[in-house]
Amino acid sequence: MDRASSFDGSGAGLMLVSPEGKEFTYALRFEFSTTNNEAEYEALLAGLRLARDLNIQYLKVFVDSQLVVNQVAGIFEARSPTIQQYLEKSKELIEQFKGFEIEHVRRSQNKKADALSKLASITFAHLAKEVLVEILERRSIEAEEICDLYSDEEDTWMKPNKDYLAYGLLSKDKGEARKIRIKAPSYKLQDGKLYRKPFLTPWLRCVGPSQATIIIQEMHEGLCVFHAGPRSIVAKIMRLGYY
Repeated sequence: MDRASSFDGSGAGLMLVSPEGKEFTYALRFEFSTTNNEAEYEALLAGLRLARDLNIQYLKVFVDSQLVVNQVAGIFEARSPTIQQYLEKSKELIEQFKGFEIEHVRRSQNKKADALSKLASITFAHLAKEVLVEILERRSIEAEEICDLYSDEEDTWMKPNKDYLAYGLLSKDKGEARKIRIKAPSYKLQDGKLYRKPFLTPWLRCVGPSQATIIIQEMHEGLCVFHAGPRSIVAKIMRLGYY
């Protein structure tokens, strides 16, 4: 991982490398101002979230910031309140892995991630199609909380997905059963709740008709006041963390 800042903006580059040497590239562009150290932590958090969502259990992080390495390792203290929040958030994610190491590397050994971060800080137009890209509109330590709405009725669009993930149950209709099996990798069950993973965004909490009605009512009654068409409403709901 690496970060880059310029007059044009700031961004980060990440590379996940499997034990077999297969590389997965990922770029972030920040729509907010950051210091170099804050951008470095944003890159670390993005990498941790990505690895967690891919169910990676053992992770070794290479970063060319000696300060970040020593703070995460507990050798240095974080004095800035903002960096303290970043460090706390990082440790929360690190605890979700069975094994974790972080190692300092020289900038000359981090050229690929550095190149990605610099491209992300300027424009996404030059990035290859196989590079996953994402724009962060707010800091990771300012992530919005997803309200735990009251439970929806049992028989909703989510039930077939839940039944398959929890118990391996499928519809007797072969066509419907095939659809569920194909879509299954895009969903996960956590604490009895269904989540969906879009291509470039974090996991979204799935909701049924009653829950969706509450969300839309709150958006129109002052929580998120705006006037927009159906597509804009759906996009706003997804940005809030729901599907």
